[in-house]
Amino acid sequence: MADLFAEQLPDTAPGAPREDAPLADRLRPRSLAEVVGQEHLTGPEGAIGRMVAAGRLSSMILWGPPGTGKTSIARLLADAVGMRFAAVSAVFSGVADLKKAFAEAEVAARAGQRTLLFVDEIHRFNRAQQDGFLPFVERGTVTLVGATTENPSFALNAALLSRAQVLILHRLDAAALGALLDRAEELAGPLPLTPEAREALVASADGDGRFLLNQAETLYAARLDHALGPAELGAFLQRRVAVYDKDRDGHYNLISALHKALRGSDPQASLYYLARMLTAGEEPLYVLRRLTRFASEDIGLADPQALTQCLAAKDAYEFLGSPEGELAIVQACLYCATAPKSNAAYAAQKAAWKSAKETGSLAPPHNILNAPTKLMKDIGYGADYAYDHDAPDGFSGANYWPEGMAAQTYYRPVPRGFERQVIERIEWWEKKRRERRGLAE
Repeated sequence: MADLFAEQLPDTAPGAPREDAPLADRLRPRSLAEVVGQEHLTGPEGAIGRMVAAGRLSSMILWGPPGTGKTSIARLLADAVGMRFAAVSAVFSGVADLKKAFAEAEVAARAGQRTLLFVDEIHRFNRAQQDGFLPFVERGTVTLVGATTENPSFALNAALLSRAQVLILHRLDAAALGALLDRAEELAGPLPLTPEAREALVASADGDGRFLLNQAETLYAARLDHALGPAELGAFLQRRVAVYDKDRDGHYNLISALHKALRGSDPQASLYYLARMLTAGEEPLYVLRRLTRFASEDIGLADPQALTQCLAAKDAYEFLGSPEGELAIVQACLYCATAPKSNAAYAAQKAAWKSAKETGSLAPPHNILNAPTKLMKDIGYGADYAYDHDAPDGFSGANYWPEGMAAQTYYRPVPRGFERQVIERIEWWEKKRRERRGLAE
């Protein structure tokens, strides 16, 4: 197991990698200053920059898409503060590997050496395995640095999250990806690409630096005797590559234009920008992901069918492929453009998330907690719970907020589309609550 895992993570020994190592390994940053695209964390004012300057690390979870530098940052953090670096992967490691890592860290601690334990794909460990980290983190046996592509709020235990700072890594933008290609060309020579094809290669990476360098390595290995244009590049890599016109409107500019046209309820302009992207070779599933996000962010419950339309378009495209399936994407785009708009759900999410962070771990009132055991019943769990279906009008008007926390209003529907009906329901419930309170008083 250990030998298998050793092949999955970078060598921690100092010195340059072998000349025959993959390009991505040869271009691994040698210091935090060389990490591209994450300056909001690694810069002097960033969370990581400040910890390194202080010479003291806290446990952290690095959350970000693939190929954004999570593993490199963890390795470089240990070097920056003089810590011993140890690594395990939730894909290849089990309980025995974890016990061995903790035992070695305890031995090192007795010798005065602190250990940074890097856990790749930490979200793949189950809840019990995640709990196993807690005593070693609390005692300071290890400083935990976990890497995940999944939302830590859902993928990690609350107890583990309370002991680690979540740091968000950004998908690499065009400038950061371009900097990686510059480094590749300094090391291996110019890529056999026209300027337009180079931009298309950057766009096709979709923010993944490792993927970009692997594609560059494929180009170098082919030893081409002429520069490829965008269409030739797409054929060579067997991957649809975005081709932008002579004005070089970038990938992100076009998706931004599509989003704004949809929000502005302009179906004609929306269809134009959709066509610009798809005819240029943009990945259709990328466009569908953005349409699906739009359906929740800018339409929400003003038309709940918008989300269903986008997901149906995704299924239709995956079933039919291109070009037949692209008509389903057009249908979803036009539906979103012509639907009533509301960002009430989006605003409600931001407000609720902010409130949850501010209030911490306030417990719900005892009357709405389940009481499956006698002890829980004896201490008041479930006492005086008002079962709404037994109440007049099927509505009890009970209080569901934690003790000491006033009722909040996060969701404010707009008088458009289906949310007009939602407003009527909420107003009716509020009226009933006031009546119930009046009777209680």
